[in-house]
Amino acid sequence: MTDTATARYALWQLTRYMLALGAWGFGGPVALAGYMYRDLVERRQWIADADYKEGLALAQLMPGPLAAQLAMYLGFVHYRFIGATVVGLAFVLPSFLMVLALGVVYQAFGGLGWMQSVFYGVGAAVIGIIALSACKLTSKSIGQDRLLWPIFLASATMTAITQSEAVWLFLGAGVLVWFWRAPPAWLKPGRLHGVAAPVLGLFVAGAIDWARLKQIGLYFAYAGSFVFGSGLAIVPFLYGGVVKEYGWLTERQFVDAVAVAMITPGPVVITTGFIGYLVAGFSGAVVAALATFVPCYLFTVIPAPYFRKYGKRPDVIAFVAGVTAAAIGSIAGAVIVIGQRSITDWITAALAVATAAILWRFKKIPEPALVAVAAVIGLIVHPLVAHA
Repeated sequence: MTDTATARYALWQLTRYMLALGAWGFGGPVALAGYMYRDLVERRQWIADADYKEGLALAQLMPGPLAAQLAMYLGFVHYRFIGATVVGLAFVLPSFLMVLALGVVYQAFGGLGWMQSVFYGVGAAVIGIIALSACKLTSKSIGQDRLLWPIFLASATMTAITQSEAVWLFLGAGVLVWFWRAPPAWLKPGRLHGVAAPVLGLFVAGAIDWARLKQIGLYFAYAGSFVFGSGLAIVPFLYGGVVKEYGWLTERQFVDAVAVAMITPGPVVITTGFIGYLVAGFSGAVVAALATFVPCYLFTVIPAPYFRKYGKRPDVIAFVAGVTAAAIGSIAGAVIVIGQRSITDWITAALAVATAAILWRFKKIPEPALVAVAAVIGLIVHPLVAHA
């Protein structure tokens, strides 16, 4: 059953938007979540602010890539399972095809030396984009709320220090705001009867090597099922398995795989498709991508009806507000983590600041145009810097 009566858009319109975002949306989960808020909540007003926050909270609580899960939830809002499925496929497909093409070129030419030069410029510009997105998201969602600001700052600090995102922090923030703003009856003074607090959370060339495909499928399904936070969180997890445990890729190949994810639009976790191609060709790419995204799809559409059904209750609203504050804090902390890897000298620092300043001043300039300019700058400047 769909909720099309209240929808201000057709499913094909949202699908077309997600297809476009998957094709040009640079910046990883932070920027992609910001784009969705800006375009779908603020500009088009297709998605209510409360629905967006519910989706962001669910995406943070469930394992898997944040941006892809948020897109699926937004598709679910008015068009239920069909919407989540179609929108999710539209969002992921463009970047999958891009990394597949890069995988073909990579194997044909024995590596892509120019990739590091492109990432030198693009990585810096992306920092400017996501920093601005994080600022706008913080301003809109946290505002002047004195309870949410400490949660935001604690989450941002924790993410920046540990370089990871902890689901317990999101759950704890949700419970804190819930108990503070809409405490359950048993928690109110004079109403405690020894009831325990609720437990929350969910703790194509050559013959096909079916044994290898099974191994790839099981490993990436595990990665997609148990890694929480943004797509960036899966990178160290993949390194441990792909390089150290199985020896599928060399250190250099893995670094190139991460670079491919960063210089292509769409979700960062799509690098699993590139890795799958290097390991087992086209079939490996398909299996790796499906195994990664199917679990996050299920973790989104299964609890989504309950989020929709009970999302207007005061206790749920308070819980979502706490989780959202922690999630946005984590996003802000991720900007620092990514910046440490992308800002390596005064040139990249200047690129990041200039990108943010241009987007702040000239709001109609498309982000892909700036990313393209940054890529050209990287191709020209990085070889000079590297040999200096």
